[in-house]
Amino acid sequence: MPSRRSPLLVAAVGVVVLSLTACAGQTPADPGMPSDEPQTLTVYSGRDAELIDPLVVMFEERSGIDVEVRYAGTTELAAQLLEEGDRTPAQVFISQDAGALGAVSDAGMFATLPDEITSLVPAEYTSSDGSWVGLTGRARVIAYDSQKYSADQVPGDVLELTEPEWAGKVGIVPSNASFQAFVTALRVSEGEDVARAWLEALVAGDAPIYASNGELLEAVNSGAVDLGLINHYYWARSEQDPATLRAQLKFGDPGSISALVNVTGVGVLTGAGDSPEAAALVEFLVSEEAQTYFREETFEYPLVGDLPGPEGVPAREDLGAPDIDLSDLASLQETVALITEAGLL
Repeated sequence: MPSRRSPLLVAAVGVVVLSLTACAGQTPADPGMPSDEPQTLTVYSGRDAELIDPLVVMFEERSGIDVEVRYAGTTELAAQLLEEGDRTPAQVFISQDAGALGAVSDAGMFATLPDEITSLVPAEYTSSDGSWVGLTGRARVIAYDSQKYSADQVPGDVLELTEPEWAGKVGIVPSNASFQAFVTALRVSEGEDVARAWLEALVAGDAPIYASNGELLEAVNSGAVDLGLINHYYWARSEQDPATLRAQLKFGDPGSISALVNVTGVGVLTGAGDSPEAAALVEFLVSEEAQTYFREETFEYPLVGDLPGPEGVPAREDLGAPDIDLSDLASLQETVALITEAGLL
């Protein structure tokens, strides 16, 4: 049995000034063979250190490349990259969702990745222009209190959660990048007015607000709140067998925005477009070894090859994800402004 991890709280990370620069003219690194030459790589990661650090260690051991990582929220780092522009010390950006990647891509800050990398991932889970590549899939789900409801009593359409019967019973994490990406998808697929009305209805219904998906899942599991909008893997990687939890999952109606499968992903900044170290890291992250790590340790859906999905949840091909281009989720700033205007941030 693969190990299970308890839900993680989002770390508050201070600003770290990075000044490492990859040496020009270095020989491309083979991810499987350590190099005798000192090499460095600067990474901005919107994914938690506890999840990414083991992969960084694996990569360093195999490549001989030293990796310096700045960890912070995905939305924060995307904004930082846009502010820094071509002055950024970052060479690689690992993002928690497609929206942040799209925002950085739209600013022209990503180098084009080679086809041999982007073609490894199904087209619906990666960029349409080769500016970034998807790494893992994460399904949006409703965690529900199984002592109060059966699965068929829980809506498969999140738009129904603003009905009066659910007022005050649906927990949300508006500061989380995945929630923001979902709102962006709602804006893109259903229109600005529908997204605004949905957010305002959550506010009017006094939707409980939580600091993290892990905290929200724990609240549902303890009976403190009836329902919670989270990503599937917080439940799937529970330390306790998730099938025995009080909190259970309702997956969205196939084909609807409620069945959104967002992705984590990675892009190489334009200033590192010719960096062999940056290319080596991206190549490693889409390798079978890294993809197996994501499946077994983070319980996300691998996107490369024929690897099965994580235990305890439907197969990726059975989720019925809506036909939406993840590259269209780039309007992150507009989404944050809308969520703020609604009074949730």
